Amino acid sequence: MKKMTTVALSIALALGLVACSDNTAAKADSSATAAAAIAQPAALSSGIALANMDRSVAPQQDFFRYVNGNWLDSTEIPADKARWGSFDELRENAEKQVLAIVQKLAAQQHATGSDEQKIADLYQSFLNEQQAEELGLSPLRGELAAIDNINNHTELTTLWGNWQRYRVGTPVAVYVGQDQKQSDQYITGASQSGLGLPDRDYYLKDDERSVELLGKYQAFIAKLWTLAGFENAEQVAADIVALEKQIAAAHWSRVQNRDRNATYNKVTVTELAALAPGFDWQAFLAAADLGNSNELVIRQPSYFTAFAKLQAETPVTQWQQYLKFHLLRSNANNLNKAFVDASFDFYGKTLNGLEEQRSREKRAVSLVDNNLGFMVGKKYVEQYFKPEAKARMDQMIENLRGAFRQSIDELEWMSPVTKKQAQIKLAKFNTKIGYPDKWRDYSCVEINASDLIGNLRRSAECDYQRTIGRLGQPVDRSEWGMTPQTVNAYYSSTMNEIVFPAAILQPPFFNVDADDAVNYGAIGGVIGHEFTHGFDDQGRRSDGDGNLRDWWTEQDAAQFQQRAQLMVDQYSSFNPIDDLRLQGALGLGENIADLGGLTVSYKAYQTSLNGADGAVIDGFTAEQRFFKGWAQVWRIKFRDEALRQQVITGPHSPGMYRVLGTLSNMPQFYQAYDVKPGDGMYRDEKVRVKIW
Repeated sequence: MKKMTTVALSIALALGLVACSDNTAAKADSSATAAAAIAQPAALSSGIALANMDRSVAPQQDFFRYVNGNWLDSTEIPADKARWGSFDELRENAEKQVLAIVQKLAAQQHATGSDEQKIADLYQSFLNEQQAEELGLSPLRGELAAIDNINNHTELTTLWGNWQRYRVGTPVAVYVGQDQKQSDQYITGASQSGLGLPDRDYYLKDDERSVELLGKYQAFIAKLWTLAGFENAEQVAADIVALEKQIAAAHWSRVQNRDRNATYNKVTVTELAALAPGFDWQAFLAAADLGNSNELVIRQPSYFTAFAKLQAETPVTQWQQYLKFHLLRSNANNLNKAFVDASFDFYGKTLNGLEEQRSREKRAVSLVDNNLGFMVGKKYVEQYFKPEAKARMDQMIENLRGAFRQSIDELEWMSPVTKKQAQIKLAKFNTKIGYPDKWRDYSCVEINASDLIGNLRRSAECDYQRTIGRLGQPVDRSEWGMTPQTVNAYYSSTMNEIVFPAAILQPPFFNVDADDAVNYGAIGGVIGHEFTHGFDDQGRRSDGDGNLRDWWTEQDAAQFQQRAQLMVDQYSSFNPIDDLRLQGALGLGENIADLGGLTVSYKAYQTSLNGADGAVIDGFTAEQRFFKGWAQVWRIKFRDEALRQQVITGPHSPGMYRVLGTLSNMPQFYQAYDVKPGDGMYRDEKVRVKIW
């Protein structure tokens, strides 16, 4: 939900940047007559962060900077952050709240096996730096010995199966999830994996920056190898990079991996053996405790074919080097200071531009959150969730659903046949707000205050067994994919549901003390975003029951594709840094969801007024505050390194383009701010996108 330089995001845009006087900006914001004003209840504010605005910039020229310019100029990215924005502020606040909960528990005595004991002792096990120094590599000796004991490719296959629960050094990852074509059943899936860098492009691009970064990755491998006391670090590092480059070359791109039809390939184990010969898939699955899986969904068939060949042709000794490095890499942050520092130097400084490591307390609470998240979430909700927020959200969601229903009916390009199917799907949308009705069971996790690595192994084993244990069981539709303390939201295509954790229901996303205009522009836009994910270029492929099937007429599908291509072209023209442009095809689903979501939320807000005019507050009309609500949600600054990674790997456009790209397609915005041809925010009607 995702300089740009570290100075100010002041880039030359395809939309254009034109400064203007305070008078011009003020004139644009007071375009409504005083007669339109309605007395506003004293209890409600505008919800606009007025101090963040830069009134020297006209809203018609660069709305992102107009709403957020003073914040951009005055805000420094914290030294331990790669980026800083509204999401990050809320996440930092949620982390502090969770830290307070955990530290209070850590200062008390608790019954063995209780939730409180597990939370407290996992936290304490990470804080014990002295023990980490004393132990050195000893917590990994068992795994290192298992690698050394591999004598042939059959034993290598078994080890990869055994280590599925730990996700360490496994070029193939198996999991259990809903069957996309039979959403009432679980099925085993398998996907490409095995890289130490964030994406295949880091290995395959040959520009100067990419080559330099790959060289630094190789140096990082050599550093860990040396710290472990192993020999021939330089040669081993070169061999590992060469092997990972071969793995990366077979990987599907992120754009390819978005295609839900292309990545759904159901095969039997026998068919998998024929697709990817040279690898003992039955032995691998048996070692992964999935020996009873008769069918699997293979996400990238050509990768599996290439991997099976590569693993057979690569000597076991090279795979042993690869496995040892990835064992060290995945555990480095939990070992002694030398390993922690080496990991931070590469993944923190080099990849993300961080200036300093997060405090050990913050890292400790993140580790607790990652491993006992719903246990912590239960306590978070007890202390911080406001029931009135849920009630107001329920009303907004139903208003958004009604607006989406109306929008479908009004579509000029969609046939009645497809509209009917779309309405059926919309009616079946489920919503979850705040926290689960049923909390996750962590009874299978044993936590010991003096055994950090062991705690993490047992946590991984517990979660893995919980996941694979779903095979053959009814689909649990009460399950949540995010903890309540997570600042985010999501749509699940197989569940056909939208989920809003408690932590996102705070300003600037949701302000119980603000009038409806800004809330509809902020959290309303986010609600609409998640609704629209059910109808974006991939979400539209599922029906109301969550099954992957084509319910579109051929003509309607062609109309959708034509409009979607306009959006791909628009966003591919944005150039956030150097010669790196946004990947319009990668971000298509998110960008469709932004535009559709905000459009539907605007309609829902207008409907909520019941024919009356919205109030003028702080000199802004209701419609103007609506769009300000959206713009202030996406305020953000990136470090250059983090921005590069976002553009290469992230489907979400950087925040400024979520404002500029979305609003430049909305005629409602043009009306609210009197946008004319020649203005920076203006886009010719022929190329404006209108899908939902």
